[in-house]
Amino acid sequence: MKKWITTMVLGSALLLSPVQAFANIGDQTLRPTMTHSDVKTLQTILRDKGYFTYSGSPTTYYGSYTKSAVVSFQRAKGLTADGIAGRNTFNKLGVYNVNNSYLVDYAKRYVGTPYKWGGTTPDGFDCSGYINYVFKNSHNIYLPRTVKDMWANTGYKVYSQAVGDLVFFETYEPGASHMGIYIGNGKFIHAGSSSGVTISEMDNSYWKPRYIGTKRL
Repeated sequence: MKKWITTMVLGSALLLSPVQAFANIGDQTLRPTMTHSDVKTLQTILRDKGYFTYSGSPTTYYGSYTKSAVVSFQRAKGLTADGIAGRNTFNKLGVYNVNNSYLVDYAKRYVGTPYKWGGTTPDGFDCSGYINYVFKNSHNIYLPRTVKDMWANTGYKVYSQAVGDLVFFETYEPGASHMGIYIGNGKFIHAGSSSGVTISEMDNSYWKPRYIGTKRL
């Protein structure tokens, strides 16, 4: 009797448990005829890059429009044009497999490093040089060198921050000209021109009006 009750409880728990999503976009290979929440994000990324031309809103279904967009992108980037969105395709889209907790822990090692225009090493960083160094040395991920290129070509836009996201600001020139890594609790880590590598509040009087958006890898 006890065994039967236990089986019922476990079975009920499985039925009531929500389907678990993958932690990062690109953790699962996406294929035609699939339905998955990541497909909607894939369509959005491809639309931002000019490949997904379906006139309606992005959906969770991987249909012919999505396959066609993926094939076009793969051909443009010299990949096997099979219409299947695997890790190589996501990497070319600027979307990577990142351990965000480790990324932030690694980034914090360099708090106090001085600012240096054009700097890409712990002898001195500029803001994009710091981001490049952290991703390269913590995850072997090579990002574009400049803030503008990362804003244009890396990851996908999101409208609320999570740990490990890239946050962008308009400072000394129009458009994205400064950036950092969101570390949670309304804070980001970055290489500031007057502070070196430091942690700042997103909503302080200087950064809040200059914030322009967030991208997720």
